[in-house]
Amino acid sequence: MSKKILSYSHNKSFFSAIKEKSISFFINVANVMDYLKNITRNLFSNTLEFQEFLKQCYQIGNKSVGLISITGIIIGLVLTIQSRPPLVDFGAVAMLPGMVAVSIIREMGPVITALICAGKIGSSMGAELGSMRVTEQIDAMEVSNTNPVNFLIIPRVLAATVMIPILTLYADAIGIFGSWLGVNIKDDVSLKLFITQAFKSVEFIDIVPALIKSFFFGAVIGLVGCYKGYNAGRGTESVGIAANSAVVTASLLLIIVDLIAVQITDLL
Repeated sequence: MSKKILSYSHNKSFFSAIKEKSISFFINVANVMDYLKNITRNLFSNTLEFQEFLKQCYQIGNKSVGLISITGIIIGLVLTIQSRPPLVDFGAVAMLPGMVAVSIIREMGPVITALICAGKIGSSMGAELGSMRVTEQIDAMEVSNTNPVNFLIIPRVLAATVMIPILTLYADAIGIFGSWLGVNIKDDVSLKLFITQAFKSVEFIDIVPALIKSFFFGAVIGLVGCYKGYNAGRGTESVGIAANSAVVTASLLLIIVDLIAVQITDLL
């Protein structure tokens, strides 16, 4: 009899946990939809806080350009050093610049740049807005009839959407330069010749889809970072939770968006 009671209580607690998780999931979905609705309504009904937008553009670029420079050069070097031996075996070393350039422009540049910015920018947005929520600055803006969505969220989302493609182009250029450095470890190739060989293999279909999906990467980073910070809890520990959650969620969504973009590009 006691075993049956324990089994019944165990099953009851199991189904209760599933019920609670399901309710929490649908509440989060409703909150996300309401968040997107507010952003869309304010984006088209209110004037843009242009000074705040420029400030966020500068902060995003300034915070990320150093790390992206180092990462871009390393990516170019690693791709070149790893790809050279097989090409030497097949006598196809001349294909190395074009192969590395296409790899960086189509995939490595946009994805690595987005993941770096998810860590730097997404966490910064989550922590900044989360601390404003904890210190009740957002509540004060609402009480004083100032729209926090229009002043805090939209400039950050638009700035991330604009700056990530620019940083991606910069990362592509730095990565190709890093590849040239990698080639010159064993050979002696001028920069002009290397760039000429590299862009012989690059086509229009390689550049445009990568640039378009980088806009979506920027929008995802901005939306997720602002959402996690704006909806942070009241305790001080919620700031760290919001920053960490922003990075993890944005990184996962970036991989999903990249998968969808690759599938669409493959159909073209």
